Amino acid sequence: MTGEAIAFYVLAAITLSAGTVVATSPNLMHSAVALIPALLGITGLYVLLNAEFVAGIQVLIYAGGITVLILFVIMLTEGGTGLHIRQRNEQAAVAAAVAAATAAVLVAVASRTPWAHGAGTLPSYTPGAIGQSFLGPNLPLFEGTSVVLLVALVGALLIARKEIRE
Repeated sequence: MTGEAIAFYVLAAITLSAGTVVATSPNLMHSAVALIPALLGITGLYVLLNAEFVAGIQVLIYAGGITVLILFVIMLTEGGTGLHIRQRNEQAAVAAAVAAATAAVLVAVASRTPWAHGAGTLPSYTPGAIGQSFLGPNLPLFEGTSVVLLVALVGALLIARKEIRE
């Protein structure tokens, strides 16, 4: 087994275990903090794929900015009070059946697909070309993302605000 394969399996284990904590933790703050190693594990997978720019963006935007935004929303709302509210999911059996069926379909499609075996060439990209793409044809998507984040933060502030009644 090569070092790259070992690194892949270690990063996959970190990502999957942290993702499991995110999805199953009864404490909202623990879920938000467990999101950080899950996103950093994905960053490591990007590095293994030689996509260093995407890995850097993953760390800066998702593991840094989005996680901090989620933590602020939790702390500004009632979610950060430490109260343990038992959440019940009465559709767990249906969700497990749908997840198993989806996994079976994905495995069947992946096993029957004729994958290319030759080594292809990677597209050349530079940070400058990606920046031109952000400021050119993808500008509305880029700005739309910033507006969604701003609306989320303002919404959290409005929810957290306690009105003083006189």
